[in-house]
Amino acid sequence: MSTKVMETTRRTTGTVGLVLALLSAILAFQLNASMLSPVLATMERELNATAVQIGVSQTAFFTAAALFSLVLPRWGDLIGRRKIMIGMLVVTALGSVAAALSVNVYMLFVARIIQGVSGPIVPMALIMLRAQMPDEKRYAFWMAVLTSVNGGIAGVDALAGGWLAANYGFRSVFWTMAVVAVLAIVFVRLGTLETRGEQSQKMDWGGAFALVVSLGAILTAFNELGKLDQANFVLVGILLVVGVVAFFIFWRIESTIEHPLVTTTYMKQRRTWGLLLTTVLTMTGIFAIMNGLIPNLAQSPEFAGLGADTVSWFTLTPYALAGLIMGPIAGKIAGKLGYLSVLRGGLVVTLLGIFFAMYVVTNTTPITLLIVSLWIGISYAGVCNIMLNGLGVVLSPKDNQGYLPGMNSGAFNIGAGLSFALLFMVNTTVGAAQGEAAGYQAGMLTGAIIIVLALVASFLIPSPARVEEEDQQAAAAA
Repeated sequence: MSTKVMETTRRTTGTVGLVLALLSAILAFQLNASMLSPVLATMERELNATAVQIGVSQTAFFTAAALFSLVLPRWGDLIGRRKIMIGMLVVTALGSVAAALSVNVYMLFVARIIQGVSGPIVPMALIMLRAQMPDEKRYAFWMAVLTSVNGGIAGVDALAGGWLAANYGFRSVFWTMAVVAVLAIVFVRLGTLETRGEQSQKMDWGGAFALVVSLGAILTAFNELGKLDQANFVLVGILLVVGVVAFFIFWRIESTIEHPLVTTTYMKQRRTWGLLLTTVLTMTGIFAIMNGLIPNLAQSPEFAGLGADTVSWFTLTPYALAGLIMGPIAGKIAGKLGYLSVLRGGLVVTLLGIFFAMYVVTNTTPITLLIVSLWIGISYAGVCNIMLNGLGVVLSPKDNQGYLPGMNSGAFNIGAGLSFALLFMVNTTVGAAQGEAAGYQAGMLTGAIIIVLALVASFLIPSPARVEEEDQQAAAAA
């Protein structure tokens, strides 16, 4: 069987057109993910909703995004990636229009679920880039550019979202999302080729459904755990059981059907579980620190006491922009030294950054907060996050290029949910017993320990070169 990716158009596109098209699609996703952060209070007021209801609508988006990521990249392998990408952008635009027209929080909830179809855009973009840019060094660089821009946007779009909401209301933010999605449709249509995987077969909808139920139940359980002492632990237990049972059913389906979503052979390989384990541990160790503990520390009257209107300038914005600048540099280095070496270096520097953050707890000033945000922005957002995304693509087998990026996207979401549940539980428990400073330090120390585990797990990931060689040998033997 030929391993060449099939092209279904004679038109060619240059690097600039390809990258601009994929960047526009990634921008459309990222606006949906992070532009609303400073707008939640405005939405609460204009829709006469509660903070909890608005929070649930956000959870609905991220859960839907994770679930769509399990299915759509693989479907793109089978029927055409550009077709799926354009379809996702069309649905995202419609969801944005529905959100802009929302008259109550229930309509908003449905609209956010519809917008969740944009979840697989980043892994799909990296797969499409790989299909049109087979040179390893060029791919590593442009992959890093795309992924770092994805993170860097999050540092700027929140500021834009706050300005739009303050001057024109929350609906203007959703209209902006709709316009960007429509522009992305045009760019993707003109700037990319239609590519698909080497195999032509039916989609495994039974396996996809079982996997979606499994991950959906687990993510919902983690979201419930994040409520800490207000969590319904009976519901958490039921959801975890449902998740495990659904995964068992998924495994049985994949073991028996002719064309599975992903063969159990691949799932047993270290390229799959080694990468997914490392991704989950990395996200669990760092995500809630930079997206929860550090901003909370900055705003606490007992520490820096920054206002809500200024805290982002010293925390999330420099964190994201540092990742944006570092990303292409990390991609260049990865093209020479390899993804795994760069990933491990990033994890070590991230670990040191967490230790510095623990020091900042007792020496909290805007400057020390800025330093820790830049530090971890460089090491995690600019290195680890990008290498983990890239590995999801380069470790994928030629006959199923969509499954690993999709599952890896799910692993990012599981890690984020676990991070908030675990680190905040430690922070709250220790803080209540030993004081607020001890609580912050305990939460960060827990994250540091998990990052050490992620570093150990990274040695279980096989090198992309070795995996490619083994795939070629297996194909020759077949």
